[in-house]
Amino acid sequence: MSQHLFDLDRIGAGLPVAAARAELERAVGTGAAVITAPPGTGKTTYVPPLVANLLALGGPAAADPGTAAAGGGAPAPAGRVLLSQPRRVAVRAAARRLAGLDGSQLGGPVGFTVRGEREVSRSTRIEALTPGVLLRRLLGDPELLGVGAVILDEVHERSVDGDLLLGMLAELRELRPDLTLIAMSATLDAAGVAALLGDAPVVAVPALLHPLDVAYSPAPAATARLDERGVTRDFLAHVARVAIAEQARAGCDALVFLPGAREVDAVAQQIRAGTAGGPAAERVEVLPLHGRISAREQDRAVSGRAAGDPPRIVVSTALAESSLTVPGVRLVIDAGLAREVRRDRGRDMTGLVTVSASRASAEQRAGRAARQGPGRAVRAYSETEFARMPAAAPAEILSADLLDAALLLAVWGTPGGAGMRLLTPPPPAAMAQAVAGLHALGLTDAAGRATPQGSVVAGLPVGVREARALLSGAAELGDPARAAEIVAAISDDHRHPGADLGALLRELRSGRAPGSERWRRESRRLARIAAEQAAKGAGAAGQAASGSGPAGRAGAPEAVAAAAAVAAVAAAGAVDAADAPGVVTALARPEWLARRTGEHSRSYLLASGTRAALPEGSALQASEWLAVREVQRAAGRAADGTGAVIRLAAALSEADTLRIGAALRTSERAARVADGRVRVQEQRRLGAILLSSSPATPGPDDTAPAFAAHLREAGLAALRWTDAAEALRGRLGLLHRELGAPWPAMDDAALLTGVTDWLGPDLARLGPRSSLHGIDVAGALRRLLPWPEAAQLDALAPEQLAVPSGSRVRIAYPAPDDPSGRPVVAVKLQELFGFAQTPRIADGRVPILFHLLSPARKPLAVTDDLASFWNGPYQDVRREMRGRYPKHPWPEDPWTAEATARTKRATRG
Repeated sequence: MSQHLFDLDRIGAGLPVAAARAELERAVGTGAAVITAPPGTGKTTYVPPLVANLLALGGPAAADPGTAAAGGGAPAPAGRVLLSQPRRVAVRAAARRLAGLDGSQLGGPVGFTVRGEREVSRSTRIEALTPGVLLRRLLGDPELLGVGAVILDEVHERSVDGDLLLGMLAELRELRPDLTLIAMSATLDAAGVAALLGDAPVVAVPALLHPLDVAYSPAPAATARLDERGVTRDFLAHVARVAIAEQARAGCDALVFLPGAREVDAVAQQIRAGTAGGPAAERVEVLPLHGRISAREQDRAVSGRAAGDPPRIVVSTALAESSLTVPGVRLVIDAGLAREVRRDRGRDMTGLVTVSASRASAEQRAGRAARQGPGRAVRAYSETEFARMPAAAPAEILSADLLDAALLLAVWGTPGGAGMRLLTPPPPAAMAQAVAGLHALGLTDAAGRATPQGSVVAGLPVGVREARALLSGAAELGDPARAAEIVAAISDDHRHPGADLGALLRELRSGRAPGSERWRRESRRLARIAAEQAAKGAGAAGQAASGSGPAGRAGAPEAVAAAAAVAAVAAAGAVDAADAPGVVTALARPEWLARRTGEHSRSYLLASGTRAALPEGSALQASEWLAVREVQRAAGRAADGTGAVIRLAAALSEADTLRIGAALRTSERAARVADGRVRVQEQRRLGAILLSSSPATPGPDDTAPAFAAHLREAGLAALRWTDAAEALRGRLGLLHRELGAPWPAMDDAALLTGVTDWLGPDLARLGPRSSLHGIDVAGALRRLLPWPEAAQLDALAPEQLAVPSGSRVRIAYPAPDDPSGRPVVAVKLQELFGFAQTPRIADGRVPILFHLLSPARKPLAVTDDLASFWNGPYQDVRREMRGRYPKHPWPEDPWTAEATARTKRATRG
């Protein structure tokens, strides 16, 4: 069967990227390429059909459909071209535009797949899809059989999914060198991406330069853009006023950029109010564009207006920043704000925060006005604020919750991403936390490999926590549809002023809550997924029982897990409807089970260790236990001193809490020193939450940990430091400062952190009524001496210094935490006559600092240069001191005088 060939001349008409056709064909023909092209050049429209033709005709030379039609050879069978776009609305728009230019029906040669919607057929040559869909397709078919090329568009956005795709597909190409891989972007680290793809060629397509007028229209000085709650109402009103005035002056379609759906809806409403009631000739149509509106509404906002329709003002989030062209736009109003992922690792919270956009984003947004002709961009902030913006947004992988990514990597066969080449490696601490979280959810085993349930969850078109809650919740409730309703509510941006999920669900069901229709659609989709999984489990269970089918072969573990889930559904049904929201929410995130900190308090302690408060007046305050879904950093009265506010939660019974959080339950003995004695408490905990505590008799294993903890709390002063111990600590501290490893650090923090390394045996010998004062601290410190270097201790840092008088004088070493302290020798001046060179220690690095004393041992001078002292200041000291201490020698020539610790008479005798 012949392959469909795209008419590149017709599709590329008027597109700047078409002028680079020959260069693009050469680059694509190598199997991997990086294409950089500014917005408006047509790369998303032109490159996919060009690649499809190359695949069909077997190479760049035969890519012209006219050549094939003239007898240039029959097209060879070719694989499908997958085009990845970061957003669903962009996927649909790209597919619709390309199908229109091709003159074919959507779902024919050009199709698309997004979450919950698919338009493809056997004849589809180009399929647009989101990164999430493509990732799950990779997991289900790691070879991508039937796919000839993958094009990753808008790579510069640096989403976690996009970065993972790039790394996984680069690995796949090593196994499938016939797979063509192309990365495209408007602004991109082309060199870094090209290196990751094996030094792929880079094609840079120049911009079509339409004139662009950039102006600034900042808000009044008293109007802040952001406060502790986010974007201020006054600033949103300012953006609406600028949009109304600028559109009225220009009379064209306008595009307004705001950071989130709430701001979009608020400004759209204000613009409608500000433009209503005027003459018909001045009326405009105001259309919001964000991820929370229906697909139909999104498509309408990105479609060109028909002749005779009024001008449009499209108020959008970053959806329209780089991956979409909104036809007819000649005016852009930019609020200069963006939503970015931020992670509070201390509180284990990840969420979207509103920040200043990057300068790169601001330039992209402004460029939307000049895509199809001369345009104007108005920035609703000052030029100074623009200069202060960061150059570019950071890669999402640096701050995101990596739980979903970690599961994808586990199923791919690279747990934790070990060995995978990525543009930006994930932070080790964040990845370790995600890997531990997967294991706690039962989705990976101890080695980090995906369990059967983990493999199922990774393949579902929903987040890891939500998928786990959906499947386990359906089993717990015995009602997949009810579980789907709850998961749909907690997985979207729904809110309730009292943070009460149960009340929110009642409002969604009644249709009173904003987004109710969107919630219903998502509930139906999730219910279908839950039902499909239950059916698969039932089928696998039947095959396992009969000994036939995949359950008896490679699919056995998955079949057993599915069968167990089906059995759980049959045995369940005991969960009351009122308890269902809490149960399902807890299944999504057991570490956020929470207990009230006091009977009348609205503050709660989460099992993860975070403290957070309910909103004032919340009905949930009557519940001792909560399943928390969302926590947000906050300050002031709202946070009740905890630093965070609970934004969504559900009541939970203690029995359900302990059952669902079973993996977090621990029992331990907590030993501490109080009133000079070791006291022990038997404690039961749910994560950080103390369930019960009772006194217990101290045992041999309690004493050492108790005294070690006491030392860390009270500090090293709790020990008895002898002169020998202080001296040894100072000597070792100086050697660590000057020579480094292997000489150990001796500062307080280092010794307290490693207290068991040097005091362990001594602490183990103590009894419940013992005292720390009985420990030989000097002997304990010697355990830290490095061998064989320890043999050089006396040479490198001697305890004493031999002086010309024959005395041996103690060297006083500086405190280990003093970065500039010097070793000091305090000695009578007469004992150093003839001592020309100042001794140095620590392998010659540090000179001794001499405190020269009078016969009465009062300080006369301080020097680390004896030669200079004898040749200069000594004569002043001699004139002043010889009359005061006539019995002691004060020779005119200290170089030849005999050093002595005695008087002149004693010396003559």
